[in-house]
Amino acid sequence: MPLLSFTASHHDLDLETLERLSSGAHRVVESDLVRCAPISGAVVLATCNRFEVYVDVADSVNDVAREHAVREVARVVAASSTLTPDEAHAALTVRSGEDVARHLFAVASGLDSMVVGERQIAGQVKRAVEASRPAGTTTAPLERLFQAAARASKRVSNETALSAAGRSLVSLGLDLAGADLPPWPQVRTLLVGTGSYAGASFAALRARGVRDVRVFSRSGRADAFVASHAADGVDVHPAGDLLEELEDVDLVVACSGGGRVGDPTASLRPALDAAQVLGARARAAKAAGDEATTRPLVVLDLALTRDIAPQVADVDGVLLYDLAALQARAPHVSGAAVAEAAAIVDHAAEHFLQGEGYRASDARVVELVRAADVEIDRLVAERLAEAAAEGVEVDAEEVELAARREVRARLHRDIVALRSTAAPS
Repeated sequence: MPLLSFTASHHDLDLETLERLSSGAHRVVESDLVRCAPISGAVVLATCNRFEVYVDVADSVNDVAREHAVREVARVVAASSTLTPDEAHAALTVRSGEDVARHLFAVASGLDSMVVGERQIAGQVKRAVEASRPAGTTTAPLERLFQAAARASKRVSNETALSAAGRSLVSLGLDLAGADLPPWPQVRTLLVGTGSYAGASFAALRARGVRDVRVFSRSGRADAFVASHAADGVDVHPAGDLLEELEDVDLVVACSGGGRVGDPTASLRPALDAAQVLGARARAAKAAGDEATTRPLVVLDLALTRDIAPQVADVDGVLLYDLAALQARAPHVSGAAVAEAAAIVDHAAEHFLQGEGYRASDARVVELVRAADVEIDRLVAERLAEAAAEGVEVDAEEVELAARREVRARLHRDIVALRSTAAPS
């Protein structure tokens, strides 16, 4: 199967690296990648916690050509992000053949998500291939792959209980936070981060009616984020001093992920630690005087590498939900539902791969028939020449008939063998 995929996700990378990969997703689609032999097509799937490139390569690709395709994808991804080619190569997991389809089908169905069963990914998969069409980078095999993934996802949604709890991580966090907050239009929110996860968080806050959002960025991108997310009914503005803002808000949503997975010092560089939060709470209480309230500060840490030190949970009056806490509180998805969804995905992948196998064998049969016709002509010419050289009179039609029977018998055996191996075992 002439498909390769290059994937990076929350399973093995931090949020910052994923943000850097995803930041140039549109440039990967618009690049000259498809003009590099043996690559003929590409589709890019970029979400808050996933970056994947699917490419269509030549049928006859060998190990050398495959490695060239891998290096070329890493080069284009690096050029479209802020990573070096070596960093991009190390960040991407390469899959080929049947594994490409099985992985995408699981992704589209929510089986590979941080919150198993979340449904947002299905639309993102659909939009990924749609975005490739205007750029002319999709191909028939890629179209069939993504359409089959969409069908598998729809079956999982309609036939299992997996999607009954299918909320995104952001929605889950805000649902939990809402129990300890004022009505949403009154909630003062501090958003830490400016990447795609921050964008998804802002959209979810706005949908709930939040009107006051302050944006803080350690990298200095708050102004640009605010400019691109201005919305009617929402007072969104860059945060000043982080600790001063902390004294005046009800909710903190942190999703910058400044540390890196595998970096032993990552947990030492949170945006907020317990002492800072404790100090901010004390100053806020002192400033309020007799009007001080006991309303808690709710903190959502959505970063793959912590933005908030875990000790913040020990500060009186603070409720901290990090990824582990959110996943633990996610609506229960039964093992039976997961197994049913996985069975649907496996069946759909087998069906797709079988169809692709037959499609490939049909093309090969055409090649075999053409080669057989050439072989018949060669044998007839050769045998007539031999007979003439030996002075033997032969019937040309009988010679052709004999050659045709001989070649057709071999052709039949070859086609039967080809058909028997067309579908995956």
